[in-house]
Amino acid sequence: MPEYNTPAGVTKANQAPSCQARLALGFANDGGATRLLENRHFGPLRVQKALYPEGPGICHAIVVHPPGGIVGGDQLTLNIQVGAQAHALLATPGAAKWYKARQANDASRQHVSLIVAPGGRLEWLPQETLLFDAAEVELTHEVELGFDARYIACEILCFGRTASGETFNTGKVSQRTSIRQDGKLIWWEQGLLAGASSAMTSPLGLHGKTVCATLTAAGSPQALSASLLQAMREEMAVICAEDEKNMFGISAVKSVLVARYLGDSSETARRVMLCAWRHLRAPLMGCEAVVPRIWNT
Repeated sequence: MPEYNTPAGVTKANQAPSCQARLALGFANDGGATRLLENRHFGPLRVQKALYPEGPGICHAIVVHPPGGIVGGDQLTLNIQVGAQAHALLATPGAAKWYKARQANDASRQHVSLIVAPGGRLEWLPQETLLFDAAEVELTHEVELGFDARYIACEILCFGRTASGETFNTGKVSQRTSIRQDGKLIWWEQGLLAGASSAMTSPLGLHGKTVCATLTAAGSPQALSASLLQAMREEMAVICAEDEKNMFGISAVKSVLVARYLGDSSETARRVMLCAWRHLRAPLMGCEAVVPRIWNT
């Protein structure tokens, strides 16, 4: 686990105005209970305490970014390690806000590294990501799973503040996601969405929609049965039928399942993601689906 101290030579006088924040967490199994044994941070990114709303076997951690928003030049780094047979669930207290870049090519960045030891369980459930017009954002998400490790993650991206009449006309968002199990690459995805580009309007991209959401689950091909996928599709179809603009899809390849939503409602996206998560949690994680309290605040 890395040591997070103030970098050599950085003082209040010469520190850059951008925010550099890092968080390292380590979870371990302790006689059937999951303990948060490592909790190190530099800058405004932290977990205040371990929570156990489901009992000692599953440790919930709320990742807090006190400034409440990310501006051009900011860099957030999260390194999470889950030990063998441990089970951690990470969430955020509210939506992440990515503001407009202060100048051209002044990107803000977030790098997430998740390592799950053999038999470990990790759920990564942050709330919405709000991308303001003219935001320049780079998102990197790397997952390393050991033998029989299990993983579920969701992401909801909202382009522009539509409630305020703002659209995502300028700026860009780049993403790279990789999942490896036992050292073998089992999922790789990357993309670039630039404001007002064809990627925002094409049927092969966002199709003119302002909200996209993705849930990814990995670790056990046996858990991803055809009947499970059918049940998920049926319930998600009911949710999305409330508005003809809503679109969704689910696919599974070997040990990876991906569920997606495309539309104009962050609330519908949240319901679709939670629907998929509830169906997957018992067969993949071996426990009842209990929605984190923080998602209801």
